[in-house]
Amino acid sequence: MSYSLRADYNQQYIFPPSLEDLLHKGHPARFIRHFVDRLDRTRYEFYESKGTHGRPHYSWDLLLKVWMYGYFHKVRATRELERWCHNDIGMMWLTGMHKPDHNTLWRFFDRNKAAIKAIFKLSTQSALDIGLIDFALHALDGTKIQAQVSTRTGWNEKKLESALALLDESIDEVMKEIEETPHDEDGGYLMPAELRDRENLNRKLEELENRKKELEELGDDMKRINRKHLHDKDKDARMMKCGKVNDYAYNAQAVVDGHSGLIVTHEVVNDETDNHMLMPMIAKVEENLGERAEETAADGGYYSPEELVKAEEAGAGVLVNISSQIEPEGRGHKFHKSRFKYDGEKDVVVCPLGKELEFERVKKNRNKRRKLRVYRCHHRKDCPESSNCSREKRGRSIEIGSHYFTLKRQVEKQKDTYKKELLSKRKEIVEPVFGIIKNVMGFRRFTVRGLEKVNAQWSLICTTYNLRKLFKLWAAGKLCFV
Repeated sequence: MSYSLRADYNQQYIFPPSLEDLLHKGHPARFIRHFVDRLDRTRYEFYESKGTHGRPHYSWDLLLKVWMYGYFHKVRATRELERWCHNDIGMMWLTGMHKPDHNTLWRFFDRNKAAIKAIFKLSTQSALDIGLIDFALHALDGTKIQAQVSTRTGWNEKKLESALALLDESIDEVMKEIEETPHDEDGGYLMPAELRDRENLNRKLEELENRKKELEELGDDMKRINRKHLHDKDKDARMMKCGKVNDYAYNAQAVVDGHSGLIVTHEVVNDETDNHMLMPMIAKVEENLGERAEETAADGGYYSPEELVKAEEAGAGVLVNISSQIEPEGRGHKFHKSRFKYDGEKDVVVCPLGKELEFERVKKNRNKRRKLRVYRCHHRKDCPESSNCSREKRGRSIEIGSHYFTLKRQVEKQKDTYKKELLSKRKEIVEPVFGIIKNVMGFRRFTVRGLEKVNAQWSLICTTYNLRKLFKLWAAGKLCFV
């Protein structure tokens, strides 16, 4: 006969169950323990208290296990981590029933930012050891992740000027009141109660002056970095396009292996664009794994002539979406710029009709980082196709840079069917990773401030992403830690 099971709160055990018995063999806590225990403290240089007095301190590996287990379960706030140390069986097993408080956990993170960032390499090395990582194709991309600060409390040039003007008025009003308020019969000042005390008055003036100085320094910072928006609580954050809105954010980068879907390197920058991240990210892959992929695919945001030249000089295989430089298929234009050929011997550009565009001048590109040679057509008046070629009254012009032949080789490379197929796979390799991080792992906003701390947190996120994939292999007995 069926009956209901209820808790018997009076039941006693001769041998109380241990945490070891309550934690099954495939529990994530055991996996985290094995992973952290492989770390060599002398290599990663974790800070640890060395005092001989007072109560014993928590070891670096215990605190790291708390952080990594918490991130594995989408718990990232220090107070919440502290609660888990009291309530979660896996966390209690992992810490040996020790319960570090939130201040201790935060100090550990703050003091070990560089070491935390470095442990990411172990997750990739573990995958490399069992042959998970394939060097045929890596995909590079970036995503904007909101900073911890709010746009509402940020500053722009107009808001800053208005605040400084109001501060000047406040300072003038206080000083004027001091000068114009008459004495009372006892020789005192008839000032508001909060200003009657000289110390309070001096303190108020000092606060106003200090605030004015802070805002003036903020304005100097805006000019120094050539930005119109800046937040005084996180000066490293930049205003970026996050989805459909502009917000203070960071540009989080990742390179993903095409075979395993694992992140092989990562970085966070506060540059709004990806133009100059191609070779730095490939170099970081080589630093982490000892070699780079045969091909690294990236979208059009990574197109930079300088980076293509650097890649070619370094012998790195890259596939960058340069659709703007290639004539669109099925919508060909007879006078598309890709049809104009540069003749190095004559130093002229030859148009599709065979006419030569002569050298006119040297100019700098928009960001003034490189020089371009401008060639112009002087056959506009006697050319029957001039109206189809260009609307420029002076005749069609073509700009040629030192990267011309490198770009041409990249264009020819992408005409190959196999290479074109590799480039098309970029989206399906790297973009799902960001989707999982944001939607499954729930990480849409940094919870720390400053580029150094943000980099450490992004490293924890990327390490956790890899560990979640490796955990499945470990639980299935396909991955062993030695």
